[in-house]
Amino acid sequence: MKDDKDKVHYRKAFNSPYLSSADIVEPTVLTIDKVELLPDRTKKTKDLFNTAFFQEKFIREGEELKPMILNATNSRTMKNLTGKPYLDDWAGTTITVYVDPKVSMMGSIVEGLRISTEPPITRKPDLLPDTKPWEHAIAAYKRDGNFDAIEKRMIVADKYKEMIGSLCKEES
Repeated sequence: MKDDKDKVHYRKAFNSPYLSSADIVEPTVLTIDKVELLPDRTKKTKDLFNTAFFQEKFIREGEELKPMILNATNSRTMKNLTGKPYLDDWAGTTITVYVDPKVSMMGSIVEGLRISTEPPITRKPDLLPDTKPWEHAIAAYKRDGNFDAIEKRMIVADKYKEMIGSLCKEES
């Protein structure tokens, strides 16, 4: 039996230009790139929507991440998460988007996207040998002589600090 992540949602056939409940199969951590007040891309209305664009380019491998309409509830959540009422101030905010199966819309209960009212717990990735970040870490250590810049972005195990230190000593 297929996992829900591998199944195709019936709403995928309608090809919305916006992120929808059909796109989110589990709570998803995303980072706001910008939010703009823009006309409806579906051209079904002349309404303007708070439209969030994300730093991440793909929601899953090979599947582009679409912008998300921030309805009144999600806009209020963004204001509460950031402490700022202005769309321009929401850039850089990390959020968790999930599907709420009980959203009321025009008298019906439907699935809808929600932004969690709690900031996501994010964990920096581990630095591992033989990866692109490993090469960057070596260059940063050579440049700075310490791990400060590296540890702002990654978790560096003590054994890897020793390896990088040894590698850099051998080369000098």
